[in-house]
Amino acid sequence: MVWSEIECAPREKIEALQLRRLQKVVERAYRQIPFYRRAFQRAGIVPQDIQSLEDLALLPFTRKSDFCDNYPFGLLAVSLEEVVRVHASSGTTGKPTVVAYTARDIETWAEVMARTLNCGEVTRRDIVHNAYGYGLFTGGLGVHYGAERIGATVVPVSGGNTQRQIMLLQDFRATVLCCTPSYALYLAEVAQEMGVNPAGLDLRVGFLGAEPWSENMRREIEERWQIKALDIYGLSEIIGPGVSSECLAQEGLHIFEDHFLPEIVDPDTGERLPYGEYGELVITTLTKEALPVIRYRTGDITKLTIEPCACGRTMVRMAKVSGRTDDMLIVRGVNVFPSQVETVLLQVEGVQPHYVIIVDRERGAMDTLEVWVEVSEEIFTDELGQLADLQRRAEHALREGLGVSARVKLVEPHSIERSMGKAKRVIDRRDVYGKGEA
Repeated sequence: MVWSEIECAPREKIEALQLRRLQKVVERAYRQIPFYRRAFQRAGIVPQDIQSLEDLALLPFTRKSDFCDNYPFGLLAVSLEEVVRVHASSGTTGKPTVVAYTARDIETWAEVMARTLNCGEVTRRDIVHNAYGYGLFTGGLGVHYGAERIGATVVPVSGGNTQRQIMLLQDFRATVLCCTPSYALYLAEVAQEMGVNPAGLDLRVGFLGAEPWSENMRREIEERWQIKALDIYGLSEIIGPGVSSECLAQEGLHIFEDHFLPEIVDPDTGERLPYGEYGELVITTLTKEALPVIRYRTGDITKLTIEPCACGRTMVRMAKVSGRTDDMLIVRGVNVFPSQVETVLLQVEGVQPHYVIIVDRERGAMDTLEVWVEVSEEIFTDELGQLADLQRRAEHALREGLGVSARVKLVEPHSIERSMGKAKRVIDRRDVYGKGEA
């Protein structure tokens, strides 16, 4: 059962609503925000030019750097007296990317997060263990609002103190886990060290986001916890979590299109791409009051499908994010995403889902790619011949899967730093000598 009727509406009704809201937000941005008025003038357009959804392509893009250039409140469409909340994420210039919310924006956020949790059939009978960070990061409070809107019981545990989290999962008997996928794996690992079987707890579904993760990592999480692991997507500049979510069918993330208008563009040319083609996700907010955003370049690589889902929802679905335009590595002319490395490694029996990618360049030499990956306790303490064989198999798998050779360094269990937020997967050392193409 869906949270709202619009999620299953005919495409004609959804698109008619989108056009009305798009016209309003463009007019408002032009009138209220000097940055957009100047950008529209440079593009030679006025709000009245937007007569169809296809006319979206006439509008200029917004980039993360625009938030930095207008720090802190230069992109607001309302006065500060109307702002009831600010959040922030890391910026590109050392200053954070600041976003703002009116009271109605907070209501919208709660609504789309309730839809997100409803995609996993969360009800008021559920207990939600929320291990996303609270504070300036949008994750924790977004999930919190959505769960409360549904009427579920929220455990606002935030990040950290992992052993205590395991105790609370046991004692409070939570049925829903909300955290990053890398932290879900770490929680399972700590539980096992404590003598607690993760699969024996009451959890049945997890809402995991804030970082790209592969299907192999999903299988690993689902096997360890015996839950349905659902991908959720959002970003601070748009609203926070709640932009899209998988349902239990796990066939793509439903974008809540009555609030967020998605496009896919070629990352290099900015040209719009058709449904089914991979490119960069671009989002226009349709209902944000404090900080409406026109054609935001998310940097996330995905594709869209318009086919209805088995669950009955008719809104556009996006594929799991396969990487970012700004974390894509170009190694000896080959494009490499960290998620590709993860997918390959988790197919190699004996390695663990904890790894670091190190890209380097010796003076005057080609780029080098090295992957440090943990192995299981049994294999690490076994004979050297078995470790050497595992290393060869991992290097062969990476060469076949990526199209570029990589050195593999097998490291002992627990030696790679764990993360309670977004995992740091890549160390690019090439900028020591003048950064390469990545």
